[in-house]
Amino acid sequence: MKEYEIRDSEKPLLFEDTFPYTIPPLIRFDGPIKETVDEKERVFDPRQAAARDIHVTDTTFRDGQQSRPPYSVEQTVRIFEMLSRLGGKKGIVRQTEFFVYTKQDREKIESCRALGLKYPEITGWIRASTGELLRIKETGLSETGILTSCSDYHIFHKLNKTRKQAASDYLKVVEAALSAGIRPRCHLEDITRADITGFVVPFVDRLERLTENMPEHSRVKIRLCDTMGFGLPYPGVCEPRSVLKLLWRIREECGVPSDRIEWHGHNDFHKVHANGVCAWICGADALNATLFGIGERTGNPPLEGAVIELISLKGEIGGADLSVITELADYYTDVFGPVIPPSYPFAGRDFNTTRAGIHAGGLRKNERIYNVFDTTALLGRKPRVAITDKSGTDGVAVWVNDFLGLEGKNRLTLSKVACIQRWVMDQYEKEGRLTAISEEELQTQVRRHFPEEYKRSLNRKR
Repeated sequence: MKEYEIRDSEKPLLFEDTFPYTIPPLIRFDGPIKETVDEKERVFDPRQAAARDIHVTDTTFRDGQQSRPPYSVEQTVRIFEMLSRLGGKKGIVRQTEFFVYTKQDREKIESCRALGLKYPEITGWIRASTGELLRIKETGLSETGILTSCSDYHIFHKLNKTRKQAASDYLKVVEAALSAGIRPRCHLEDITRADITGFVVPFVDRLERLTENMPEHSRVKIRLCDTMGFGLPYPGVCEPRSVLKLLWRIREECGVPSDRIEWHGHNDFHKVHANGVCAWICGADALNATLFGIGERTGNPPLEGAVIELISLKGEIGGADLSVITELADYYTDVFGPVIPPSYPFAGRDFNTTRAGIHAGGLRKNERIYNVFDTTALLGRKPRVAITDKSGTDGVAVWVNDFLGLEGKNRLTLSKVACIQRWVMDQYEKEGRLTAISEEELQTQVRRHFPEEYKRSLNRKR
């Protein structure tokens, strides 16, 4: 085994080409992924994802609606407008899909259209029914998802059909949509439990033949739906659970290009985000997601997480406004209550809050030690500390100085705030306290021990 020696360095090695801090950390690949399909080695090059037009599509108003009470028209319009600003002018959040069944559904669509925003484009969703297709015609949408369930669990036990009957019925609706000038997006429901070569590949082949002479922007899109979260992102996984193999089949055997492939997942096994990103790097341009992962059962890929992952893959912000993530989180909390867990990444109340004294000490010395990226600049959220018996004097110092707005040499030292730390520890050791110290209590202590600094901070805030 090769022996390595510790090499001293005059300067720290901070890997700033990977952790620039001004944007989320970059995802860097050092070579292709090799996977065996049909006993032959197939090669995926994840480095190509950055060069493709990878983007996010939204299903907050469709799949997201299946797990909560309906959004009102006003709420829908507000969220739609924020999604547009989050994705920016380049359309990182490219599309969003709506139900079209009720009068309120159609009012939501019209109200969002009235904003005149280019992105996200509004699309529909229907079951494979020519009757439901009429609703899409009535709304004037140019694209709709069509539910084309593809596992035998659904074909045999839900639809009570044979595979050929199901395929024939799906194709009739797709043909009717094409005849009406509506672009079909076929949702291959439950694909991670389907017979890939016995149904999925031949069905997609027939879809491709339907539109082979049409302009590319009118051809059928294919959405791969991991309906029960059975998909796996690891190399070497057997079909039908392998995300890599599924993407290879659709791209290479069926000939569907990346810009017509979309991934839609669920989080039943905690792999929804990893599977979605795996689909991106293996050849799907679109990742379907919902705000804060709120969706049917365990939820869908979190949209805000997908946007940040896209930036990490691309190495650039791309016009996205990440501060809207904080705006959306505040809106959801104000309007719908505590639907976002406190520790939820990027949006939870405490996602960049530390309670450990050793972490607070790191924050006090250099924010980058314990903060994932410049959350103040990008999300409008400064890293914070919450004060408990584990916070130590470092934690108290960070909290007090941040509250007072003190910077550089003006910041209070550990020795100066030790008086507040003694009060904190008395709360736990003498009073038997079990809860965190509230901000109001800390403010009272600051006003008592540092009255002049407290007055100056109030004047600055005014």
